[in-house]
Amino acid sequence: MTKKLPLLLTLSIMLLLFAGCVERELVVSPYNSGLNAWGDETNIDDVNISDLDGNLTETDMVITENMDDQKMERIAFPVSEYYRLARRGKGTVRGSIYIKDAYDKKVFGAGTRLYLNPATSYSDQWYRESYIGGYKMKKADPRLFNYLRFTAANSDGKFAFYGVPSGSYYLIGTVKCGTECGYDTLKTIRIATKVSVYGNKVVEKDLMRMVD
Repeated sequence: MTKKLPLLLTLSIMLLLFAGCVERELVVSPYNSGLNAWGDETNIDDVNISDLDGNLTETDMVITENMDDQKMERIAFPVSEYYRLARRGKGTVRGSIYIKDAYDKKVFGAGTRLYLNPATSYSDQWYRESYIGGYKMKKADPRLFNYLRFTAANSDGKFAFYGVPSGSYYLIGTVKCGTECGYDTLKTIRIATKVSVYGNKVVEKDLMRMVD
Protein backbone atom coordinates (compact mmCIF):
# COMPACT_ATOMS: atom_id res chain seq x y z
CA MET A 1 0.00 0.00 0.00
CA THR A 2 2.80 2.39 0.90
CA LYS A 3 4.35 1.87 -2.57
CA LYS A 4 1.15 3.08 -4.24
CA LEU A 5 1.02 6.36 -2.31
CA PRO A 6 3.64 8.21 -4.43
CA LEU A 7 1.89 7.07 -7.60
CA LEU A 8 -1.53 8.23 -6.35
CA LEU A 9 -0.04 11.53 -5.23
CA THR A 10 1.55 12.07 -8.65
CA LEU A 11 -1.73 11.30 -10.44
CA SER A 12 -3.61 13.70 -8.15
CA ILE A 13 -1.16 16.53 -8.87
CA MET A 14 -1.40 15.91 -12.64
CA LEU A 15 -5.21 16.01 -12.50
CA LEU A 16 -5.14 19.29 -10.59
CA LEU A 17 -2.73 20.85 -13.08
CA PHE A 18 -4.83 19.69 -16.02
CA ALA A 19 -7.99 21.09 -14.43
CA GLY A 20 -6.22 24.40 -13.87
CA CYS A 21 -5.17 24.60 -17.54
CA VAL A 22 -8.73 23.96 -18.73
CA GLU A 23 -10.07 26.65 -16.44
CA ARG A 24 -7.56 29.23 -17.71
CA GLU A 25 -8.52 28.50 -21.32
CA LEU A 26 -12.22 29.05 -20.59
CA VAL A 27 -11.72 32.59 -19.31
CA VAL A 28 -9.59 33.84 -22.19
CA SER A 29 -11.36 36.59 -24.16
CA PRO A 30 -11.88 35.81 -27.88
CA TYR A 31 -10.78 39.33 -28.79
CA ASN A 32 -7.49 41.17 -28.37
CA SER A 33 -7.42 43.67 -25.53
CA GLY A 34 -6.33 47.29 -25.56
CA LEU A 35 -6.53 49.79 -28.40
CA ASN A 36 -7.02 47.09 -31.02
CA ALA A 37 -10.35 45.73 -29.75
CA TRP A 38 -13.41 45.51 -31.99
CA GLY A 39 -16.13 48.14 -31.79
CA ASP A 40 -18.25 46.24 -29.29
CA GLU A 41 -15.36 46.52 -26.80
CA THR A 42 -14.85 50.24 -27.40
CA ASN A 43 -17.00 53.02 -25.98
CA ILE A 44 -18.67 54.84 -28.87
CA ASP A 45 -18.37 58.11 -26.90
CA ASP A 46 -14.58 57.81 -27.20
CA VAL A 47 -14.64 57.60 -30.99
CA ASN A 48 -15.47 60.39 -33.42
CA ILE A 49 -16.61 58.51 -36.53
CA SER A 50 -17.29 61.82 -38.25
CA ASP A 51 -13.83 61.09 -39.68
CA LEU A 52 -15.77 58.82 -42.03
CA ASP A 53 -18.45 61.38 -42.96
CA GLY A 54 -16.48 63.47 -45.42
CA ASN A 55 -13.19 64.69 -46.78
CA LEU A 56 -13.14 67.79 -44.59
CA THR A 57 -10.82 69.72 -42.33
CA GLU A 58 -11.98 70.36 -38.76
CA THR A 59 -12.86 73.98 -39.67
CA ASP A 60 -15.01 72.82 -42.58
CA MET A 61 -16.81 70.36 -40.33
CA VAL A 62 -17.87 73.10 -37.91
CA ILE A 63 -19.13 75.35 -40.71
CA THR A 64 -21.16 72.67 -42.52
CA GLU A 65 -22.29 70.70 -39.48
CA ASN A 66 -25.93 71.77 -39.79
CA MET A 67 -26.16 71.83 -43.59
CA ASP A 68 -27.33 68.22 -43.88
CA ASP A 69 -29.58 68.87 -46.87
CA GLN A 70 -26.53 69.79 -48.96
CA LYS A 71 -24.74 66.49 -48.27
CA MET A 72 -24.74 63.37 -50.43
CA GLU A 73 -27.05 60.53 -49.44
CA ARG A 74 -25.41 57.27 -48.50
CA ILE A 75 -26.60 53.97 -49.86
CA ALA A 76 -28.65 51.79 -47.51
CA PHE A 77 -26.52 50.06 -44.89
CA PRO A 78 -25.86 46.56 -46.36
CA VAL A 79 -26.60 44.42 -43.32
CA SER A 80 -25.98 41.11 -45.13
CA GLU A 81 -22.50 42.21 -46.28
CA TYR A 82 -21.45 43.12 -42.76
CA TYR A 83 -23.02 40.02 -41.26
CA ARG A 84 -20.71 37.85 -43.39
CA LEU A 85 -17.54 39.58 -42.19
CA ALA A 86 -15.15 37.52 -40.04
CA ARG A 87 -14.75 38.85 -36.51
CA ARG A 88 -11.48 37.13 -35.56
CA GLY A 89 -8.16 36.80 -37.30
CA LYS A 90 -4.39 36.56 -36.98
CA GLY A 91 -3.19 39.21 -39.42
CA THR A 92 -1.22 42.37 -38.62
CA VAL A 93 -1.25 45.79 -40.28
CA ARG A 94 1.50 48.18 -39.23
CA GLY A 95 3.30 51.26 -40.48
CA SER A 96 3.61 55.03 -39.95
CA ILE A 97 1.19 57.87 -40.63
CA TYR A 98 2.53 61.17 -41.98
CA ILE A 99 2.23 63.87 -44.61
CA LYS A 100 5.15 64.91 -46.77
CA ASP A 101 6.04 68.12 -48.61
CA ALA A 102 7.89 68.60 -51.91
CA TYR A 103 11.22 68.67 -50.04
CA ASP A 104 10.57 65.22 -48.50
CA LYS A 105 9.95 66.71 -45.05
CA LYS A 106 7.59 64.54 -43.01
CA VAL A 107 5.06 65.60 -40.40
CA PHE A 108 3.96 62.55 -38.40
CA GLY A 109 0.53 61.97 -36.90
CA ALA A 110 1.71 61.60 -33.33
CA GLY A 111 -0.94 60.08 -31.07
CA THR A 112 -3.63 60.17 -33.75
CA ARG A 113 -6.39 57.55 -33.87
CA LEU A 114 -6.58 55.25 -36.88
CA TYR A 115 -9.34 53.04 -38.24
CA LEU A 116 -9.63 49.85 -40.24
CA ASN A 117 -12.95 50.05 -42.08
CA PRO A 118 -13.96 46.79 -43.86
CA ALA A 119 -14.30 47.19 -47.62
CA THR A 120 -18.00 46.84 -48.54
CA SER A 121 -20.32 48.60 -50.96
CA TYR A 122 -21.02 51.06 -48.11
CA SER A 123 -17.38 52.00 -47.45
CA ASP A 124 -16.59 51.85 -51.18
CA GLN A 125 -19.10 54.66 -51.72
CA TRP A 126 -17.48 56.75 -49.00
CA TYR A 127 -13.99 56.24 -50.45
CA ARG A 128 -15.05 56.91 -54.04
CA GLU A 129 -17.42 59.83 -53.53
CA SER A 130 -16.08 61.52 -50.40
CA TYR A 131 -12.38 60.79 -50.00
CA ILE A 132 -11.54 60.79 -53.72
CA GLY A 133 -14.38 62.91 -55.08
CA GLY A 134 -14.46 65.43 -52.24
CA TYR A 135 -18.25 65.34 -51.73
CA LYS A 136 -19.67 65.90 -48.26
CA MET A 137 -21.77 62.96 -47.10
CA LYS A 138 -24.51 62.52 -44.54
CA LYS A 139 -23.62 60.85 -41.27
CA ALA A 140 -22.60 57.20 -41.34
CA ASP A 141 -25.06 54.61 -40.06
CA PRO A 142 -24.21 54.03 -36.36
CA ARG A 143 -24.14 50.27 -36.99
CA LEU A 144 -20.87 50.81 -38.85
CA PHE A 145 -19.20 51.40 -35.48
CA ASN A 146 -19.53 47.70 -34.62
CA TYR A 147 -17.33 46.70 -37.56
CA LEU A 148 -14.54 49.25 -37.26
CA ARG A 149 -11.19 48.44 -35.72
CA PHE A 150 -9.25 51.11 -33.85
CA THR A 151 -5.72 51.86 -32.78
CA ALA A 152 -3.59 54.93 -32.05
CA ALA A 153 -0.19 56.00 -33.34
CA ASN A 154 2.69 56.55 -30.91
CA SER A 155 4.70 59.76 -30.59
CA ASP A 156 6.64 58.86 -33.76
CA GLY A 157 3.51 58.22 -35.82
CA LYS A 158 3.94 54.44 -35.77
CA PHE A 159 0.83 52.26 -35.48
CA ALA A 160 -0.19 48.59 -35.53
CA PHE A 161 -3.40 46.57 -35.70
CA TYR A 162 -3.24 43.01 -34.40
CA GLY A 163 -5.58 40.03 -34.76
CA VAL A 164 -7.03 41.32 -38.04
CA PRO A 165 -9.29 38.89 -39.99
CA SER A 166 -8.48 38.15 -43.63
CA GLY A 167 -10.11 40.62 -46.01
CA SER A 168 -9.85 44.09 -47.54
CA TYR A 169 -10.02 47.28 -45.48
CA TYR A 170 -9.76 51.02 -45.77
CA LEU A 171 -6.97 52.22 -43.52
CA ILE A 172 -7.89 55.73 -42.33
CA GLY A 173 -6.18 58.34 -40.15
CA THR A 174 -5.53 62.08 -39.82
CA VAL A 175 -2.51 64.32 -39.37
CA LYS A 176 -2.70 67.83 -37.92
CA CYS A 177 -0.47 70.38 -39.58
CA GLY A 178 -0.21 74.17 -39.63
CA THR A 179 2.57 76.58 -40.55
CA GLU A 180 5.06 73.73 -40.99
CA CYS A 181 2.94 72.63 -43.95
CA GLY A 182 2.49 76.14 -45.31
CA TYR A 183 -1.02 76.70 -43.90
CA ASP A 184 -2.09 79.87 -42.09
CA THR A 185 -4.08 77.87 -39.53
CA LEU A 186 -3.93 74.36 -38.11
CA LYS A 187 -5.65 71.85 -40.39
CA THR A 188 -6.58 68.22 -39.97
CA ILE A 189 -5.63 66.28 -43.09
CA ARG A 190 -7.38 63.00 -43.64
CA ILE A 191 -5.54 60.09 -45.28
CA ALA A 192 -7.04 56.81 -46.50
CA THR A 193 -5.81 53.84 -48.49
CA LYS A 194 -6.89 50.27 -49.14
CA VAL A 195 -5.09 47.27 -47.62
CA SER A 196 -5.62 43.52 -47.88
CA VAL A 197 -4.91 41.01 -45.12
CA TYR A 198 -4.34 37.29 -45.63
CA GLY A 199 -4.13 34.74 -42.82
CA ASN A 200 -1.38 35.48 -40.32
CA LYS A 201 0.65 37.70 -42.66
CA VAL A 202 2.12 41.04 -41.55
CA VAL A 203 1.14 43.89 -43.88
CA GLU A 204 3.59 46.81 -43.86
CA LYS A 205 1.68 49.91 -45.00
CA ASP A 206 2.50 53.55 -44.36
CA LEU A 207 -0.42 55.97 -44.44
CA MET A 208 1.04 58.93 -46.36
CA ARG A 209 -0.19 61.94 -48.29
CA MET A 210 1.60 64.81 -50.00
CA VAL A 211 0.88 68.35 -48.75
CA ASP A 212 -1.60 70.10 -51.07
